[in-house]
Amino acid sequence: MKTRATQLKAPGQIVLAERELTVGPEDVLVKGHLSGVCGSDKAMYRGDIPEKISLPLWIGHESGGTVVDVGAKVREYKPGDKGMAFNWCNTFADYYTVPVPGLQAVPDGLDMDLASLGEPIACAMYSALTCGAQLGDVVVIYGMGFAGGIIAQAVKRMGAHRVVAIDVAEHKLELARRLGGDVQIDAKAVDPVRAVLDLTKGRGADVVVEAAGSETSMNQATAMLKHNGILALYSWITQPVTLNISRWHDDGLQIRTTGLVHHTEQERIIWTPWALRPVVQGLVDVRSLITHEFPLEKVAEAFEVADKDPAAIKVVVRT
Repeated sequence: MKTRATQLKAPGQIVLAERELTVGPEDVLVKGHLSGVCGSDKAMYRGDIPEKISLPLWIGHESGGTVVDVGAKVREYKPGDKGMAFNWCNTFADYYTVPVPGLQAVPDGLDMDLASLGEPIACAMYSALTCGAQLGDVVVIYGMGFAGGIIAQAVKRMGAHRVVAIDVAEHKLELARRLGGDVQIDAKAVDPVRAVLDLTKGRGADVVVEAAGSETSMNQATAMLKHNGILALYSWITQPVTLNISRWHDDGLQIRTTGLVHHTEQERIIWTPWALRPVVQGLVDVRSLITHEFPLEKVAEAFEVADKDPAAIKVVVRT
């Protein structure tokens, strides 16, 4: 069958084109509901292309939708089922195919707008649940994008004494305040390391979740931690960076990679229902982090806004 799908032809060049889809014997054909622009999508749009990926590229992976057909060997799903994509399956499209291991059933009580963002929500919640934050901790979230906004709310619910949000965008810091954050630090106005050390009387933060994705933020996150503190790495950085690893050793810092709920299929199956449960229960506000919505016909504009508009947090395309 044919579908409209989105192709990144070159950095900064997004086109909506016709594409032929074939449902393999172990594939599921999905009618998309909506698809989110991920930070990795934005990076590739800017020209930051990982070595394993080449252009042109059919793009998109944050999505959910309704099963309309299944391959001959598929027994796990049937037409009419609702699923969330956890696979690179080119989701800025009317229809897309997903191999069975890349699809997960939508939890009861989660509406399809949020289920379509199930992958990034689950990844952010996984980061909150595994970053090591404990009751009474000072937890810094460095980078208040979509993931940072979710993580900040979750660790506060988990008992963090102070949740500190760091960003360079005033509107994101204001949103962090409205979502229950305790302290907001504008990294372009003050030295965030000094601000955190002053806040903690020189001790440093118990946990820093690095969700900004730059060499500067990585090194500042390291510098603002307490002795034996935890650096939880969430952000997606494709280029080499220079890090002060000597402090990791000297002060016994714990380094955790917390950015993916789906390192393996088994991990995803176990973690995702647990990670999404607080969202179903209304304990974490995701909708406030969805700032822009576009129809599929305007997918190129959606990418432009996601990349250039400082007010954009999560941009979605309704498919």
